[in-house]
Amino acid sequence: MYYVSKRLEISSAHSLRLTYESKCEALHGHNWIVNVHCKSETLNEDGMVTDFTRIKKQVGDVLDHKNLNEILPFNPTAENIARWICDQVPNAYRVEVWESENNMAAYER
Repeated sequence: MYYVSKRLEISSAHSLRLTYESKCEALHGHNWIVNVHCKSETLNEDGMVTDFTRIKKQVGDVLDHKNLNEILPFNPTAENIARWICDQVPNAYRVEVWESENNMAAYER
């Protein structure tokens, strides 16, 4: 099995739709740290699991310096963002989304 990981820093804003009162319902921003983990039993024709540049384009270029509520079709919690990223990247099996130094959500296939 081959493994690769890509770490991205993404600056973006969001507001959460919650069933309880929270300051996170107001628009606010994060400098997210995103770790995308990919694996494959075989390498593609270029000798890669997934190209690091492709991950940056599919994730960083889409989410960086954006209001996530305007571009994602779901409540942009860290958990939902982790799953969305995992669905976007070929061979991704685990994504960690850190919205701050102390708060992380992960999604694993």
